[in-house]
Amino acid sequence: MDSNTEAAIFDLDGVLLDTEPLYTLATQTVVSQYGKHYAPQHKRFVMGRADIEGADWLVENLNLPITAEQYLEERRGHLESLFGECPCVPGAESLVSNLRARGIRLALATSSARSLYQLKVKKHIWFDAFEFVVCGDDPRLRRSKPAPDIFLLASAALAVEPSRCLVFEDSVAGVQAGLAAGMRVIAHVQPPVTSTDLSEAEQIVSSYAELNLDRLLKS
Repeated sequence: MDSNTEAAIFDLDGVLLDTEPLYTLATQTVVSQYGKHYAPQHKRFVMGRADIEGADWLVENLNLPITAEQYLEERRGHLESLFGECPCVPGAESLVSNLRARGIRLALATSSARSLYQLKVKKHIWFDAFEFVVCGDDPRLRRSKPAPDIFLLASAALAVEPSRCLVFEDSVAGVQAGLAAGMRVIAHVQPPVTSTDLSEAEQIVSSYAELNLDRLLKS
């Protein structure tokens, strides 16, 4: 393979599976009980971050009369009922297949807990293409995105130098984490996040059809 890129590390939500609307629905269901609204600016901040970090911030900023732990427990029940059917991001399965066909090694790095990850991907057998999956509750993970730890764990599992890894992300925290790890980052943008929010990424796409893999992998 004539390429400077040896591995691709993917985020999950909003990158491979179109679960962000499900998270929004579950979150709004919880906060509406307390007369609150989950606005786009709230989602932009919590996307990609560890559950407890996002929950702490949301509880404080919405002045919810519950703890972050109670919020997460309430939300989890709603998420579990929604995650039985997680649609794919258009073009994601094909992108993963094409990268694998080119000899690119694959890993996944998601802030989701392992149990929720398994529920989301249960009906998507193409996730077998990933050699390693690092989840947000991995005991080796000391810091969450935007720290680089989760991507460095994934590259170490693949035994590939960070500079030879390509990250696919959709959140500000995720883009920052990939860059902090010394990796190239491609951003998949969808509302409420904007291209301006993700401007630090090497390339920003709203569709994977915009990618030229031959050019991308030789950069």
